[in-house]
Amino acid sequence: MASENNGAFIRNIVEVPWREFPNHFGGALSKPLVMPETAGSRHIDYRISMYQPMAHVARHKHAMQEQVYHVLEGEGLMEIAGKNHVVRKHDFIFLPPGVEHAISNSGLVDLVFLVITSPTTDEEKPV
Repeated sequence: MASENNGAFIRNIVEVPWREFPNHFGGALSKPLVMPETAGSRHIDYRISMYQPMAHVARHKHAMQEQVYHVLEGEGLMEIAGKNHVVRKHDFIFLPPGVEHAISNSGLVDLVFLVITSPTTDEEKPV
């Protein structure tokens, strides 16, 4: 960590290892940049993901969480409520709670995108 003060920090992306989270398949890798386990965040889960061709996450939905996907490189398919949409560089997707979705790399090169999720889990937390 380059700087730390009351939980604030600066970190370089190379310091965070790639992970394949549950229900992610075929080289669907993510770097958990800011989340409770890696940064102590309470309201935000922020990741960069890189999906190799044919990689995907299983169709799912969130009870309470909102998500934003922002495509940086490549192209793929974002399934929203049973309908496929081509997504490519500079597309961003907003998913409110309860909407079934999945993303897959149907392109020829790596699909790279950011994912921001709030709150960090679908569980109710006492205030």
